[in-house]
Amino acid sequence: MTTHLIARLAAFAVLAALPACSSPPAEQPGDPASEGDQAKGLAIESVAAREVDNVPLGSVPGTVSLPPEARVAVTAPFAGAVVRVYVIEGQQVARGEALGLVRAAEPVAIGGDLARARSAAALAEARAKRMTQLADEGIIAQARADEAKAELEQARASVAQFAKLASLGGVGADGTMTLRAPISGRISHVGVETGGGVDTVTAPFVVEAAGAYQIELQLPERLAQSVRPGMAVEIALGGDGAKPVGGQIIAVAPSLDPATRSVMARASIGAAPGVIAGRNVTVTILGEGRGIAVPDRAVTRIGDKDHVFVRKGKGWEKRAVTVASRGGELAVIASGLSAGEVVAATSIAELKAMNAE
Repeated sequence: MTTHLIARLAAFAVLAALPACSSPPAEQPGDPASEGDQAKGLAIESVAAREVDNVPLGSVPGTVSLPPEARVAVTAPFAGAVVRVYVIEGQQVARGEALGLVRAAEPVAIGGDLARARSAAALAEARAKRMTQLADEGIIAQARADEAKAELEQARASVAQFAKLASLGGVGADGTMTLRAPISGRISHVGVETGGGVDTVTAPFVVEAAGAYQIELQLPERLAQSVRPGMAVEIALGGDGAKPVGGQIIAVAPSLDPATRSVMARASIGAAPGVIAGRNVTVTILGEGRGIAVPDRAVTRIGDKDHVFVRKGKGWEKRAVTVASRGGELAVIASGLSAGEVVAATSIAELKAMNAE
């Protein structure tokens, strides 16, 4: 019994001295997130190439301006002194709204002339009537009646002339006249102040019509032959995500400026927040064809050719493409890419470096 117990204890001691073992863990399936882009430490934004209309031909600098007919000068019909100014520069006004009040001496004199002309016309009318009656009775010659009628017509013409002058500027009995806005728009210039003088030559107010603007463009030589009136244009005024303002080409100069090697053109656009005369903008000219478009940032230069990185399984394939045009943050591909294929839009430099290894 003792020998058997000693043997069992010795066996237990040997087992206790052996290292502990455990069953191997079950094999885990591969994690897709650890393969492809993430395996390289990249978070790549992908974009599907798409077919687009109105392919951008290119982007050119432009300056917003007002069309010639959009700026109207307001002048005083008579020289005088400014009694009151109702508006300031930049203010929006409606057609017929009062801009300023001016007092002049000449309208008062014209009022007196008008009163005298009306009195003379009344006398001429009475005389012509009497002469016509006498001529009809044979008391006087018909020529005298005709002469009286001519004098009446002359008197009436004088009344009309002075009445027209008196009506200019809404002249009141005291010689005051109200200058009013001829169109709706924005006051772009106020050249007078209360107590100052005005004449009939200098415009104390200038009103710019709202709702119509133009852009003066400089077309590089490579685009000049492709751009023609009627083509659509877009300008981006806001930040990311802001909707561009659209318009169209209305004129293209027939000759090239030898100094700048560019052609002047003009486009029309509608009013929009941020559209201000004198502002410099970038204008994207849209063609009339169709093409395959990707973000401009997806195209990179490798060697002497343009390339994109196309999704292939879990990786990216470098592919040479031919770029037809660039503009409006888009690149239009002429060959090398089909609609629906997915291209990398970010981490392009990293993909170039990986492919260079």
